[in-house]
Amino acid sequence: MPNSPSSHPTGAAVDSPQLCRLPGTVGPHSALRKIGNTPLIELTHMSPNPNVRIFAKFEGTNPTGSIKDRIASTLVCELERQGKLRPGQRIVEASSGNTAISLAMVARQRGYKACVVLPEGVPPMIADTLMLFDVHLHWCKPLAGMRGAIEAAEQLAKDCGGVPLRQFQNPLNVHVHETTTGEEIVRDLPNIDAFVAGIGTGGTITGVAKRLRRHNPKVRIVGVEPRMGERLQGLTRLEDHFAAPLFDIEMLDRRLLVTAARSLQLMREITTREGLVAGVSSGAAMHGALREAERMDSGNIVVMFSDSGWKYLPSRPWDAAERDDPELDEVHWW
Repeated sequence: MPNSPSSHPTGAAVDSPQLCRLPGTVGPHSALRKIGNTPLIELTHMSPNPNVRIFAKFEGTNPTGSIKDRIASTLVCELERQGKLRPGQRIVEASSGNTAISLAMVARQRGYKACVVLPEGVPPMIADTLMLFDVHLHWCKPLAGMRGAIEAAEQLAKDCGGVPLRQFQNPLNVHVHETTTGEEIVRDLPNIDAFVAGIGTGGTITGVAKRLRRHNPKVRIVGVEPRMGERLQGLTRLEDHFAAPLFDIEMLDRRLLVTAARSLQLMREITTREGLVAGVSSGAAMHGALREAERMDSGNIVVMFSDSGWKYLPSRPWDAAERDDPELDEVHWW
C-alpha cells in the first residue's frame, strides 16, 4: 500500500508570502487572507487500481471557489507594490470565467473597478455572477482560443486608462503556484508519485511541477487538454494558434486529450461517488488521473480540482453529455 500523507493538518494556516501580503493593508480576517491552504482530499472511490491512491487538491474552498483567487490576488498586489494602481482605478483582464470572478472579488476588497473581456460562449451563470459584482463586461468573438480576448483586453486598457492584469504573460502566475500550491502539496503529501492538471494559462501545471521536481525529480507530470475541435473553458490545445507563453511543455511526462462529454461525465461521477461538487475541468483532470493510475504499479497521485462545480449546475451540462450534444464543444465550460 502506498505511503500515507503527512500528518500535518491539511489547510492549517501557513502564511504564503506570495499571496497578497502587503504589510498593514490586509487584516487577519480579510477574504484575501483565506486564499490558499486548500485541502488535499483522498478520493477513496475513484481509483481503478487498488495499489494507487488518488488525492484531489480541492481549490473550491478559496473565497470565490477557484484556484484563480491565488493569481488574481498576487497580480493585483504586485501592481500595488509597483505603484501602478490608485484607488478607484480599473483593472482589465481577459478571462473565460474563473479569473474574472476572482479579479472581481479582489478588486472589491482593494477598492478598484474590474473590467473583463469575455469570449462569446461562456455559460450564462458566469456573466450573471460578474454582473452581481458590478463588473464592466466586454464581449468578443472567440479567436484562436483566448488570443482574441487577450488582444481586446490590451486595447480596452489603453482606451479606458485601465491597468492590464495579464495573467497569461506574467511569470508571477507560475511563481505563485510554485511557492504556494506546489508547496502545500509537498507539505501534505511528501510521497507523491504523479501530478495531473489541466493546461490553461500554464501557470498552475508549470509552477507546481517546478516545486514537485525539486522535491522528487522522478515525479511524473501529466497535462490534460481538450481534444482537437473542442474549447473547454480555461484549457488550451497546444495545436491552437495561441500557445500560453507561461506553459513549459518540457515539464510534461505525458499529455492526454479529453472530450467535453467525458469531462462532464466524470464531473458528475465525482459527486455521486465522492460527494464532492467539482468543476468541469476537474472532470477533465480526473480523466488524466484515472489513465495514469491504470499504468502505475502503485503510488500516490495528486489531481488538480481547480474549482467547485456549483456555478455550472443551472446549465445541467451532464444532460447534454448523455445526448452527445455537439453544442457542448462550443461552450467555454471552465
